[in-house]
Amino acid sequence: MSVPEETVTGKERIARAFACEEVDRVPWVPFVGCHAGALLDVTATQYLQSEEHIVQGVSKAVELYQPDGIPVAFDLQIEAEALGCDLSWAEETPPAVCSHPLANGAVLGDLNVPDLDQGRIPLVLNAGRRLRRAHPDIALYGLITGPFTLALHLQGTDIFMKMFDSPADVKALMAFCQRVCLALSDAYIDAGCDVIALVDPMTSQIGPDQFVEFVTPSMTEVFEAVRRRSALSSFFVCGHAQQNIPAMCDCKPDNVSVDENIPLDYVRDECLDRQISFGGNMQLTSVLLLGSEIDSQKNAIACMETAGQKGFILAPGCDIPYATPVKNLRAVAEVVTDPYKREITTTLATEEADADRLNLEEYGQADKVVVDIITLDSEACAPCQYMVDAVRKVAPEFEGIVEWREHKIKYRESLVFMASLMVRNVPTICIDGQITFVSRIPPRDELIRAIQNRINEKLRLRIRQQRAHLLILGGQDEDVTQVADNVDQAVRELGMNVAIERIDDPDTICSYGVSPQQTPAVVLVNHQIKSVKRIPEVAVVKEWLKTL
Repeated sequence: MSVPEETVTGKERIARAFACEEVDRVPWVPFVGCHAGALLDVTATQYLQSEEHIVQGVSKAVELYQPDGIPVAFDLQIEAEALGCDLSWAEETPPAVCSHPLANGAVLGDLNVPDLDQGRIPLVLNAGRRLRRAHPDIALYGLITGPFTLALHLQGTDIFMKMFDSPADVKALMAFCQRVCLALSDAYIDAGCDVIALVDPMTSQIGPDQFVEFVTPSMTEVFEAVRRRSALSSFFVCGHAQQNIPAMCDCKPDNVSVDENIPLDYVRDECLDRQISFGGNMQLTSVLLLGSEIDSQKNAIACMETAGQKGFILAPGCDIPYATPVKNLRAVAEVVTDPYKREITTTLATEEADADRLNLEEYGQADKVVVDIITLDSEACAPCQYMVDAVRKVAPEFEGIVEWREHKIKYRESLVFMASLMVRNVPTICIDGQITFVSRIPPRDELIRAIQNRINEKLRLRIRQQRAHLLILGGQDEDVTQVADNVDQAVRELGMNVAIERIDDPDTICSYGVSPQQTPAVVLVNHQIKSVKRIPEVAVVKEWLKTL
């Protein structure tokens, strides 16, 4: 008589993975937030302000994507709104914090831990209770804004200077945010959530020493409190936060979740050495949003192969973008749940060709300095929002001299631009095409200094270019005219100020070491002969001019 196979629920599979125990397959947790609004054909604003929409949207995602776990809501502004921050709402992303009480005259003593009936807290908790009853076999994640990100919402980017100038004040603010996290953790557990995930993306902006001093005490206490309630905990970070992974582990969460900015094998080794589970790392924009079904499956398989079976939760790196194609996420679910489909996909997958790249070798030659900010989306990603704000605030200092623009890589043309600049992480600031600040919000003075340095560099170039002198040797025939036209075009395309002189006197031509029979010829001011008896291409002339 055969023994029937054990039936494992998603909730049980998550619990075993969190305990770093053997599992029948890798658990799958799509971080569905505003994307559930798209499933219902409602905006992000409508979705995140409706208990009914949240329940229906998450239930629809459960039906479509066969997850082992799923968040009740993914919105890192819920606590901030309840504490008095103004929000700017959007059609396809969570709202953005647009005011900071402690930077606008309030003091910490004015703030109180929100009651559970304030703001949108009750509708999310009610949604959690209803989802618990509707989906008893799935691990429900209660997502909470981490203490450092919440502190930044309340204080604004001044918090980075205050960490040096007024560390005691920052620690007091972190202690307050810890109390908020503790209150919400208890509330989510009471509502039936299995996993309390503290999402703290702004910790990617600080180093390990600052992390240990300001973040570790609060995080450690929250995770310990969750453990006392017999619930599971996850520390969720996005951005270029590799330097903080050991410190995150030392806070003793049950799980660490990361995005594509951090190598998955590094996270695996750091976490498993401490018997901590890990997850995430699927590519949100370039694959799930903009890629194909096969792209999504290949990415999922690559993550699972790198991570292995022990202690790993397959998940995207952050909140799934609103417009992510349903077929891509269903394709991921297929290769996670169906070994045969996974084998077929692995066998048949072919290497994709590199995306078309722009030729940006000469980017930044215009008179104005161009500041490009490569983001996921400043309306949806807190580090991206504060990176864009940093540039927006200093731009008036350089009115008429500096142009800035955001490139949201949820759009394909921005993704191509990002690849062409060789940018690997978001958010990133490039100045005249040069990568300058990577996943780090620059202080105001540092950003101003970087822009000013580029302005000064361009000024020096312009001064040198004004001394440039180029001679075109030859008579009035067609070839000489063509050379002159190419030189004029090259000068225009480079934006240079170059003195161009045509010389047709035979004796003068000979004085430069060129016989009249060798014309047309081009001579730079240093009397180097650059071409003889040929018509140089525009691109070649441009390269000559760059040496002046």
